Amino acid sequence: MGGLEAGPVDPFGPGAEHDYAPWEKKVDAILRLVSDKKRQIMTVDELRRGIEELGPGVYDELSYYERWIASVTNNLIEKGVIDIDELGRRMTAITEAWPAGGVTEAEPKVVPETDGQGA
Repeated sequence: MGGLEAGPVDPFGPGAEHDYAPWEKKVDAILRLVSDKKRQIMTVDELRRGIEELGPGVYDELSYYERWIASVTNNLIEKGVIDIDELGRRMTAITEAWPAGGVTEAEPKVVPETDGQGA
């Protein structure tokens, strides 16, 4: 947790550079989109605050990018960009579209929602 002693960092040990999973790359892209100069939906400070608000138990259980997406999601809900119902519907659609047998490297095929006007 921020401010706590973590010990020395081994640049070749656990957590060293790795190939990023597709979902991790998407989380990075989402953060870049919501924090770019054009959209300015959230700031890095808001990302950090959201991560710190997870608390030590959740913080320790989540991976780096899981913390990011949790913070981004909570910030977008706070700002009214998305709502809980919309998030729940999209999560259900993705779960139903995912191949049987659990998570694989395959991407689920989910049809984007529209606002009923073709957009």
